[in-house]
Amino acid sequence: MILFGAGKLIAIPTFDALGAPISNAAPVVVGILQDVSVDISFEGKQLYGERQFPVAIGRGKGKIAWKAKSGDFSGGLLGSLLLGATPTKVRKAAVVDVAAVIPATPFTITADPPDEGAFVADLGVSNGSTGAPLRRVGASPATGEYSVNPATGVYTFAAADTLKPVLYSYEYQIADDVSSSLHTLTNNLMGYTPAFAALFYNQYQGKTNVMKLNNNVVGKLSLPFKNDDFTLTDIDADASADAANQVGYICQY
Repeated sequence: MILFGAGKLIAIPTFDALGAPISNAAPVVVGILQDVSVDISFEGKQLYGERQFPVAIGRGKGKIAWKAKSGDFSGGLLGSLLLGATPTKVRKAAVVDVAAVIPATPFTITADPPDEGAFVADLGVSNGSTGAPLRRVGASPATGEYSVNPATGVYTFAAADTLKPVLYSYEYQIADDVSSSLHTLTNNLMGYTPAFAALFYNQYQGKTNVMKLNNNVVGKLSLPFKNDDFTLTDIDADASADAANQVGYICQY
């Protein structure tokens, strides 16, 4: 059989981050698939006598590892496959480099988070002309300094810096946002592992190849951000037998 292209990769979550079975799990399609590599290997145990070559070879431990590269970094990929957790409808985000001019009085600027969000934390202020960072102080800022009230998001500057341009950045939160998916990174006990079934599907010239691995664990997920190119998500996973001692299947037709 001749195969061409990356085909499709569909994952079905089976266990969450605490090892609990998942009922009615939504399949996760790994979108904009770039390439997939499935490696099946075994350890060879060789028996030697007095001569150079083995007189017998037995098969030892086996391993199935696979890699995939995707151009679509989805919440399902992160939450269901890597973290094994359901996201919440909360937005935690940042507003970066807001341009403003320090007013004549009362020398303050109030952050205005988008979509009626709440101010969470200051992320720094810089001079809008030179890019030089301003120094944050607790109160009564002097020239080149600022203070911020974390409860209100009010930035206070020195009277001597009146009418100077600044760039300020801050973190904000929206407690209920149906368009957002928040995945919390928790420090779970070692041992518990989210797992999923993975189905690899490829068609070419009227022929079809299907491989299914019943129990998979993501060991690594990389997001290589680049200055002049798209971010392609790298997924590294390992497969093992399920509770019925079945690893999966390969079907060609």
